[in-house]
Amino acid sequence: MANPGLLEAEAPAAESVLGVSRSVTGRRWVWRAADARTGLAIAQRLDVPELVGRLLAARGIGVEAAADFLEPRLRALMPDPSCLRDMDRAAERLAEAVRAGERVSVFADYDADGACAGALTVRVLRDLGVAASHYVPDRIKEGYGPNAPAIAALCEAGATLIVCVDCGIAAHQALEAARGRADVVVLDHHKAEGPPPPILAAVNPNRLDCNSGLRTLCAAAVCFMTAVALHRSLRKSGFFEGRAEPPLLDLLDLVATATVCDVMPLTGLNRALVSQGLRVMARRGRPGVAALLEVAGVKDAPTAHSLGFALGPRINASGRIGESDLALRLLLEEDPLEARAMAERLDSTNRRRQEVEAEVMGTAMGMAEQGMAAGHPVLMICGEGWHPGVVGIVAGRVKERFNRPALVAGVADGLAKGSGRSVPGLDLGAAIIAARQAGLLETGGGHAMAAGFSFRAERREAVHAFLNERLAAATALPDAAALVVEGTLSVAAANTVLAEQVGRLAPFGTGNEEPVFAIRHARVVRADRVGKEGGTIRLFLEGEGGGRLKAVCFRAKEGPLAELLLKARGTPLHLCGTLRAESWNGEVSTSLHVQDAAPA
Repeated sequence: MANPGLLEAEAPAAESVLGVSRSVTGRRWVWRAADARTGLAIAQRLDVPELVGRLLAARGIGVEAAADFLEPRLRALMPDPSCLRDMDRAAERLAEAVRAGERVSVFADYDADGACAGALTVRVLRDLGVAASHYVPDRIKEGYGPNAPAIAALCEAGATLIVCVDCGIAAHQALEAARGRADVVVLDHHKAEGPPPPILAAVNPNRLDCNSGLRTLCAAAVCFMTAVALHRSLRKSGFFEGRAEPPLLDLLDLVATATVCDVMPLTGLNRALVSQGLRVMARRGRPGVAALLEVAGVKDAPTAHSLGFALGPRINASGRIGESDLALRLLLEEDPLEARAMAERLDSTNRRRQEVEAEVMGTAMGMAEQGMAAGHPVLMICGEGWHPGVVGIVAGRVKERFNRPALVAGVADGLAKGSGRSVPGLDLGAAIIAARQAGLLETGGGHAMAAGFSFRAERREAVHAFLNERLAAATALPDAAALVVEGTLSVAAANTVLAEQVGRLAPFGTGNEEPVFAIRHARVVRADRVGKEGGTIRLFLEGEGGGRLKAVCFRAKEGPLAELLLKARGTPLHLCGTLRAESWNGEVSTSLHVQDAAPA
């Protein structure tokens, strides 16, 4: 049944929600288009509330696909791993290594996807009796991906098979160091601009000649599919006769973490992987993950939000400014006490990362404002001595603030190294690869929404001009991204029943954004700062026609939104945010997570 306090989004698409054409953060509130008839048909077919049907229809989910969306099952959505090019060759070579008891080394990237992919692959091999080791390069000293000295060292240490995860698809020269000494298998997902390296197998859904249709998988998901293919190969050869086959589904907590942290769309197969992975994680059977959840203060069942905002930053901190392989070792650790100590080190490293990030952020935002004033489609920001481990985070914040592709780099010894983040519809990875092919970059690669690069400092203007031309369409974007709203509510209607209905569409993330509602005419009864350094604002709201609602606004240390919320006592506001049903001491209540506001 429909919630009586919900106003259907039936106004013309050109009209702003509640008339808000420019909020306090500069955004226009716009309706999300939805086919009401499809929503009603979904509700009737699945016997779910009409609101749930409408939200599904608004996300482009048809009647036939709705059941799999609400209850995503691997059995229904998992394809045959052999659909990935080179998968059968990779699986058979891994099976040979298992049967022969070879020494295998896993070369992993230093971000969350790389750490999870590396831990998953090492765990699979060790569970099969292989003496598997791992190697994670130092971000500062070695940079991204395989390098010849490291590959040669792995061969000298006795590895007869090297598996590169979340890297390697473009490492033609580095992987030459293994020729005649060890076979190489690449399990990657980054964009490839040409043929893969001449190695035994390169499994990558983003290979130009791969027709799997799985281009949105992260590296850990590719590694999981490889594990499935490996087990199948071993099963056919009789390897598991008389011995237990290790359960692969227990690895999905790692796949879920990597999928969310690498900002992959939570649709189709990814949705099933994350949904099942969250169930695995809720059991807290992996000591390293359990310890991370504890230090991050996640007491309830983890959600996609927990992965992205609690686990992800701590895992990434390892490669950003700490020991490059600490996160991977933590994810492999089986001793709960040792895992707790390692998790606390990661937590401390993350706090240090936040301090370094804060030092860069203020300057970068000021430079971004200058770039906007100059009319640049792409915001390129460089700073002498900026730590390369935080530039990606800063680029993400700049992109969020100004709704433009943003590249942030630290300069040292005449070389600028950095990361970029893009907005939907503009392929930054392709533009960066094109700049490298044009000879403007020393290194460069990535995917549509994120990329890494380096260039000689004297080429900065040429690089900027090239990217401005390639991504000129960004000029037509508004200065702040529009906020897409599902419908409007009174304070009284923002209740637990509604929040629980909305929660049926979880997990939320890229490709399945959490529904945003506009709360009309809310009066702030009380507002105060809470949390570390007062960066969070806690609110208590009342409605015109009655009703009370708790609210919270994160990342609100400063800025126009924080200022309005703190000064608005008694003044009616229109608020936009997400509704969540949250439990505390056995009681369930509803809270609004505020994203924007406007005077009513």
